[in-house]
Amino acid sequence: MPNSLTNFSLPSIVAIAYITILTAELVGDKAIYTISTLVLRFRAPTVIAAMAAAFAAKMTIAVLLGRLITHIPSAWIASLSAAAFFTTALLIWSEESPSPARVATANTGARAWLTCFLSLFLPEWGDPGQVAAAALTLETRSPLGPWLGCTLALTTKGILALAIGISLRDRLPRDKLRLFASASCCTLGVLALATIIRW
Repeated sequence: MPNSLTNFSLPSIVAIAYITILTAELVGDKAIYTISTLVLRFRAPTVIAAMAAAFAAKMTIAVLLGRLITHIPSAWIASLSAAAFFTTALLIWSEESPSPARVATANTGARAWLTCFLSLFLPEWGDPGQVAAAALTLETRSPLGPWLGCTLALTTKGILALAIGISLRDRLPRDKLRLFASASCCTLGVLALATIIRW
């Protein structure tokens, strides 16, 4: 029996992937909190650039490796996620608070971009979004539509989280932001480790 989605046009596949992944990612996904935390410490253009690159890279792997993504041991995923969150907390905490004169150019360099990229690329492999992307790729037999739709959905989710983070950033002093951002990443790391204990 032929696959039901193989005859769909590319725009239809992109739309299906977008709606499916956005819905899956908005329900209980930790990346929303990670992005909100990152934008407390780093400038929005840096976070957006790193976020788009990380999501595109994750979806590339999801659509190319399909079934393999769904078989990564959960303990490995949780360990990698915890390590990424704790490393991000350390990097954020160790950043010097910029003086008012340096605020406009602070946190825009390669280190800031890499911190944001790794914070979003390393955690949560095999999450519902990647599994759905892999399944859509197998169902449609075409990686382009699922990849494009999924990457756009993740970026949409990221922009929503960015707006939350920016609204917090405008209301809190910079020293408290650093403490809050580091504490948030540590909390996500502890939650990731807690999933290992439950197994």
